[in-house]
Amino acid sequence: MNVLNFVNSFFSDSAHWHGYDGIPARLGEHVRYTLQALLLAAAIGLPIGLVTGHYGRGGNALSLVATAGRALPSFGLLVLMTTLLGFGMLPVMIPLVVLAVPPILVTTYEAMRSVDPSPVDAARGMGMHESRILFQVELPVALPLILSGLRSAAIQIVSTATIAAYVSLGGLGRYIVDGLYQRNYEKVVGGATLVAVLALVTLALFWGVARVTVSPGVRRR
Repeated sequence: MNVLNFVNSFFSDSAHWHGYDGIPARLGEHVRYTLQALLLAAAIGLPIGLVTGHYGRGGNALSLVATAGRALPSFGLLVLMTTLLGFGMLPVMIPLVVLAVPPILVTTYEAMRSVDPSPVDAARGMGMHESRILFQVELPVALPLILSGLRSAAIQIVSTATIAAYVSLGGLGRYIVDGLYQRNYEKVVGGATLVAVLALVTLALFWGVARVTVSPGVRRR
């Protein structure tokens, strides 16, 4: 039985569309985990990246932190956090946030540093406050690259949030973990397909957000 047959069998089975283990319920859980982790990572990474990028300081320290964060294995960190904190959402959120902060942090910093200094200097010469320069001059120009960092983080979280199933939580990873345990490869392939589709939908959503929020003049640069 090939992969396409597995996919067809999984999605054509009406039992997979109802109840607590149905696709809508598992998809909702996965989206919730993703949004929570992305919001927490953005709350950490965006302010630090914006401020350090605006003042042009701390770039080496940010690179070191980002490299360390990327080097940590998410599953290993999940096991460690579960051992220390027990089962629950917190041990799952920690590795997902640690995974997502580096691309947001580094990309935001680089986006701010890539802004043409001429309008920034002109704004300072006009007496604009630093906060106004940051949000009214630099941020609109840096926004496309900042959104790319958020997009990268979101895709990584969508792909990695499957680890929640290993500590008895839900999400699309439930199909993969349960399918492997039951040797039900139809369920494994179906779960992996749903994760891939959700990642593509996430890409499309960020493309739409960029079209709406980024100035046409900046997009043409």
